[in-house]
Amino acid sequence: MIEIIRSQEKDRLATRLQAIRDRNVALDDALVSEVAAIIREVRTRGDAALIDYTARFDSVQLRASELRVSEDTLKRSALRVDSFVLESLREAIRNVRVFHEHQKEESWEITPAEGVRLGQRINPIARAGLYVPGGTAAYPSSVVMNVVPAQVAGVRRILVTTPPRTLAENPAVAAALVELNVTEVYAVGGAQAIAALAYGTETVPRVDKITGPGNKYVAAAKKLVFGAVGIDSIAGPSEVVIIADDSARADFVAADLLAQAEHGEDASAILLTTSEDLARETAAEVKLQAASLSRRAILERSLARYGAIVFVASLDEACAIANELAPEHLELMTNDNEGVAAQIREAGAIFFGAHTPEAVGDYLAGPNHVLPTGRAARFSSALGVYDFVKRTSLLRYSSEAIKRSAAMVAALAAVEGLDAHARSALLRLEQ
Repeated sequence: MIEIIRSQEKDRLATRLQAIRDRNVALDDALVSEVAAIIREVRTRGDAALIDYTARFDSVQLRASELRVSEDTLKRSALRVDSFVLESLREAIRNVRVFHEHQKEESWEITPAEGVRLGQRINPIARAGLYVPGGTAAYPSSVVMNVVPAQVAGVRRILVTTPPRTLAENPAVAAALVELNVTEVYAVGGAQAIAALAYGTETVPRVDKITGPGNKYVAAAKKLVFGAVGIDSIAGPSEVVIIADDSARADFVAADLLAQAEHGEDASAILLTTSEDLARETAAEVKLQAASLSRRAILERSLARYGAIVFVASLDEACAIANELAPEHLELMTNDNEGVAAQIREAGAIFFGAHTPEAVGDYLAGPNHVLPTGRAARFSSALGVYDFVKRTSLLRYSSEAIKRSAAMVAALAAVEGLDAHARSALLRLEQ
């Protein structure tokens, strides 16, 4: 089910790692063309296009007045959630809010020279749109992780779009929205929902930024509307790397590999270990535990294609491989987790110790679970409050300050062949 590879088997290891690195959202020409046509239709026909695509793709016939979900419908669906699930959602919301409160930025100003004041003003974006997928991917945890940082940032209006059956099929999603006091919800899914959020229709207002997960059609739509609206990212398949030595428990490691693999057939779960015994025991545990899991077929294919147990010569070698993969999630189960973590430069989130499974980050701990995938941890970070604010630069020069600077401004403008720029600075010297 999952291969054991020795790091000395360089060609074999390189082939497997390359396959993992090459996973991504396949935005092929045919897909992009199809999605572009949907976006054009929504821009041209507005609500009528949303109604037609909802009938075509979701087999649900809506009237324009039904595109927005009523608060009563939302609350009725939320009432069907299990009481302990509701308690867990409330705890998750509290934890996520506490963590993200620490990300808030303050406006500031400095006086670097006499007569010069510079600064930065922090303002929230006005409208954020959250996409919530339907079906088996309708995750209430994603609602929490996307809405809370927007609220902490001070976003005044948060809209949600989701396929028309989501709230009926998953009352936990409705409960999360009610608990977060998000009541502007539209029963629209797919690429057409992204187009509506980006450009607006008669019913759905346009937003300033779109966040939230989705299938390849949603990913392609987000890519195509970027520029007209901000987006969080083009998320790829999920992934975990576990670094472990002989102190780790094989059953814990196997459970965490399987938890990641069940996300989908393109998920990746990798163990890097200095213990040959742990490698063998983990492989056996994976097989044993998988037998009783509901998504066994999915995780078996995932582990066969993109999973691996790599036996390495040292923790230093494990860290080097982890940095090359730049994983979304990195778990550490060693005798020196702090020392290992000090060598890690590229990871979306790091989970320390045997009692911090990646699942606590997905649901309850507080840090955001919307993390960079596909090696994007090399240049990006978790979703946070900073994704829902704008930073405006502030510049104030006195007449004396511009007199000291005008000649240098003009010299630099002249080098670039922009004489109007030079003139606008030098003109101040004539006063």
